[in-house]
Amino acid sequence: MEQQSVQEIIKATHRPRTAATWALGFLALFLLVSTISEFKSLRFIGSGVAATNTISVNGEGEVFAVPDTATFSVTVREKAKEVKDAQDAATKKGNDIIAYLKDGGVEEKDIKTVDYSVSPDYEWSQGACPQGGYCPGKQALVGYQVSQTLSVKVRDTKKAGDLLSGVGSRGATEVSGLSFTIDDEDALKAEARDKAIVQAKEKAEVLAKSLGVSLVRVVGFSESGDGREIYYAKTSAALGIGMGGDVYTAPEIPAGENKIVSNVSVTYEVR
Repeated sequence: MEQQSVQEIIKATHRPRTAATWALGFLALFLLVSTISEFKSLRFIGSGVAATNTISVNGEGEVFAVPDTATFSVTVREKAKEVKDAQDAATKKGNDIIAYLKDGGVEEKDIKTVDYSVSPDYEWSQGACPQGGYCPGKQALVGYQVSQTLSVKVRDTKKAGDLLSGVGSRGATEVSGLSFTIDDEDALKAEARDKAIVQAKEKAEVLAKSLGVSLVRVVGFSESGDGREIYYAKTSAALGIGMGGDVYTAPEIPAGENKIVSNVSVTYEVR
């Protein structure tokens, strides 16, 4: 009985020691995994210990592309003594222009009303003074003016000149805002950005070599500019679209090239 009691006491004493050993083992393993994860996280931008030694460089990327879309605005203005008469006249001309644009291949989704207004039309009159003194003038309501402006997107740029001439011959009061763009610029912007980043990295490598340091990681990045410039192949002809006249010759309007520009700034940690 005494021998059995001694063995039980030894076993009871051994159990806490075994549990403590296991606990210490798990704690050591946890600390090891945490340390490894911390070292791995240092590879990522903006994580880990803040960089103290850095260099910053700029890069610029340019991409040229021929525009595939032309946009312009068409305005119709009509005056009449009554609002309804002015609206009817403006609506008729507007509908004629829209029908012409659709017949010319412009889709309905690419014709949008961007402004519609009705305003009073006044005339100023100066009365005669019987004794040659000062007589105040007055303005009188003579009618109303209705104005409608359409934004038109032409996906075949070769048709732009003909369409400009056509809307002028169908009663447009004003045609303005002609511009050539690229319908989907996302891929071109990404290409320009990639070129800018490559240029910045090349500059950083040259600078690091001159300074006798090594590039460690990127710790900062920003992009600006996103500029677009238009280069025409030659000067556009005047828009002789026949508004108020008898000449309806389609103007020659070269689309030229658009330049997409990306400017980046990259900051590297060095050691």
